[in-house]
Amino acid sequence: MHVRLMTTALLALILAASTALAQDKGSLTPERLPPLAHPDDPATPARELFARKLLPAALPLEVIGTYNKGCIAGAAPMPINGDTWQVMRLSRNRNWGHPALIALLKRLAAKAHKDAGWPGILVGDIGQPRGGPALSGHASHQIGLDADIWLTPMPARRLSREDREEMSAVMMVRPDRLDVDPRVFTPSHLAVIRDAAKEPSVQRIFVNAAIKKALCRQAKGDRSWLSKVRPWWGHDYHFHIRMRCPADASECHGQKDQEGGDGCGDLGYWFSDAVLHPKPPPEPPKPVPPMTMAQLPAACRAVLHAPDAKAVSTAP
Repeated sequence: MHVRLMTTALLALILAASTALAQDKGSLTPERLPPLAHPDDPATPARELFARKLLPAALPLEVIGTYNKGCIAGAAPMPINGDTWQVMRLSRNRNWGHPALIALLKRLAAKAHKDAGWPGILVGDIGQPRGGPALSGHASHQIGLDADIWLTPMPARRLSREDREEMSAVMMVRPDRLDVDPRVFTPSHLAVIRDAAKEPSVQRIFVNAAIKKALCRQAKGDRSWLSKVRPWWGHDYHFHIRMRCPADASECHGQKDQEGGDGCGDLGYWFSDAVLHPKPPPEPPKPVPPMTMAQLPAACRAVLHAPDAKAVSTAP
């Protein structure tokens, strides 16, 4: 559905939810989820089932379904520490993705160090060990091809566990939401986002509309990479990388490439009063029922019920 066709009530709901979730803190003492009383009940939300799987499925690599309705077998972990990256919010156990995405993030971390002068990148959510719907935070990130990168450069030190769970990312957008905050958004941010967009396997990058506006204003020379960078709600503190379906992933159903040039001439909608200051709906929107296993591709049932793969170290 095109954003212009969404109701004002729905826009307000998305904006409020995504903005809050962007800064959710983790836990220093995460508790294991209790067993479900009726895990085989068809009405059991799929998110409750996938969240209880702490390791990938012992199955060959396979991407199944769509970004917001699918799962993955054979996911690989992003090591929590590297020379040029550190993983945040470890208590969520969402540092799992397609091996090609993990390799891409490692390349991007090295490029951020070289091209932007950052010590490295802070990696936010990728996905759960078997993908699928999460208990909080995302509608997408279900097939191991999405990753969030903080727009806060990695500090030049090893972060503590407390830092990783409680540290907040830096807000990049001005209070009036009409542009970026020039005190914190710098040319180095453009370099990092550009490096990500120039990866051939990356299909989309989501940012706040104010960040897209700044990128359009600041980009010099080759601007073709801007076509992949698209405005979306909630990306004030991080940018979202989305890979296209791998060529050999026949069960992966992705999206079409973006059309319409660099996307810089169609930003007015995002700065309209209806979007920046949506009126509250006359009646609260009805909650959307959680997704069940019946709504996911049938193959995700085998992924869910497969034995655990052998534990893989996430040390560098």
